[in-house]
Amino acid sequence: MKHIKTLFHFGYLQAISCLFPVVIFLTLALSEWITPSFISRYDFILIVCILTQIIMLLMRYETIDEMKVILVFHMIGLVLELYKVHMGSWYYPEEALFKIGGVPLYSGFMYASVASYMCQAWRRLNLHLENWPPSWISITLGVCIYANFFTHHYIYDFRWVLKILVVIIFVRTMVQFTVNQTTYRMSLSFSFVLIGFFIWIAENIATFFGAWTYPGQENGWEVVHIGKISSWLLLVIVSFIIVAQLKYKKHERKSITKQQLTL
Repeated sequence: MKHIKTLFHFGYLQAISCLFPVVIFLTLALSEWITPSFISRYDFILIVCILTQIIMLLMRYETIDEMKVILVFHMIGLVLELYKVHMGSWYYPEEALFKIGGVPLYSGFMYASVASYMCQAWRRLNLHLENWPPSWISITLGVCIYANFFTHHYIYDFRWVLKILVVIIFVRTMVQFTVNQTTYRMSLSFSFVLIGFFIWIAENIATFFGAWTYPGQENGWEVVHIGKISSWLLLVIVSFIIVAQLKYKKHERKSITKQQLTL
């Protein structure tokens, strides 16, 4: 019975950590029918995303620091979207006022929602990392992964090389998380796979509701190629590295402040 209660509580914590992604997907689904006639669907989604973030901040569901992380991810995602749409990897078929280079501005919030989930889960599950690699190694890996999303259109795609490096670098890294005052451990690499898989499922839902369209989906929706899990896996790793480094920097600042107060 204890394990069942723990499982349900874990599911509850995961669910409330996913509030922002859930709002986005509900908006994608419902906007097919409830978008006001005086505004485009993409602009309507953008307004809902902005209002949701404001409300979450005012209600202290998210902290100022978490909001800063989310804004960083919004910009990182938007830059990637602009490039990928330009290269024809996917496109946004509907018109919108707030659309740059064929990319609606709400698209950055889809990346930001991943950051929102990570920040919420980190705080609610009291995450700790064991054997996290030196900062210069993890940051260099993150930069290389992000760069490969751009360079593979012109040179060799290093994604499998990068995956091997991920396994090597994080082979000893474990995630500690606490549920009902009980601490559990999980391989960080395995958690990457799980998050990437669930984002792929979310991607199928998003394309079904017309959030964006891949080549081959013009004449009707079809399941996103399972190979996309690979891309999401790498993006999750970049996201996690950024969040982890920011968390460590914040922890270091607090430690320095405590030391100064005791002097």
